[in-house]
Amino acid sequence: MADPNKNYPHVGFHFLVTFELSPQNDDTRFQEVTGLDVEMEMESFTEGGENRFTWQLPKRTRYADITLKRAMYIGSPVIKWCRDAFESFSFAPANLHISLLNEQHAPIMSWYVINAIPKKWSVSGLNAQDSAIVVESITLSYQYFNIIASA
Repeated sequence: MADPNKNYPHVGFHFLVTFELSPQNDDTRFQEVTGLDVEMEMESFTEGGENRFTWQLPKRTRYADITLKRAMYIGSPVIKWCRDAFESFSFAPANLHISLLNEQHAPIMSWYVINAIPKKWSVSGLNAQDSAIVVESITLSYQYFNIIASA
């Protein structure tokens, strides 16, 4: 029997972010994850006598920064980790899992992010005339990620 998880497009709103530094369940609720991008850096070589094209050879992979957004969470170990980096210049790389989930809340695909450090932390604007939730954004720089597909 074919796996039903592979036969239809999956929704992008059912996901889970888990930091290894914070096993606390409340610290996994994010409303948006962006930047799961990898790109191959290429190096150009010209060949003598060949004027129609240049060779493009792979050089190294480059990973984009990941940005996580959620409603502001007071007492978050992840935000404490960010504050330690920004206020004390104490960087402790952390690994995290970003998992796309199916309707049974089981991971369909996961990205295991290696040695992330906080690069930016921001809070949405405060406005007395707006009844919006305060959103915090965390931008992470990291070495690389591994893609883990469910069987």
